[in-house]
Amino acid sequence: QVKLVESGGGLVQAGGSLILSCVVSGGRFSSYAMGWFRPAPRKEREFVAAVSWSGEYTYYADSVKGRFAISRNSAKNAVLLQMNSLKPEDTAVYYCTADPNFPSVVAGRGAWGQGTLVTVSS
Repeated sequence: QVKLVESGGGLVQAGGSLILSCVVSGGRFSSYAMGWFRPAPRKEREFVAAVSWSGEYTYYADSVKGRFAISRNSAKNAVLLQMNSLKPEDTAVYYCTADPNFPSVVAGRGAWGQGTLVTVSS
């Protein structure tokens, strides 16, 4: 069974940057599309970003487009989320997700990590 472990969260001032990492074990990393989610009002989790198994395709929520970038590091079996121009409303626990099917990742139907907390101060 695939296991996902996130890291990289922390406290940052508004306008700052963070890089989140999610390391995958227990499965073939190259077989999984990967994504990030965070909690939102009236939702358990909202979609943030996703990348296909090949890295060729990426998809972002409108709220983070142009500020966040998702990428794969195959050498480390990890997916990264580069977060720039952070805003206080980006404060959340960020969860990594994985599934062999890209639409399933975007829909939040994959496996989940335990989350990493990002706090953006104003």
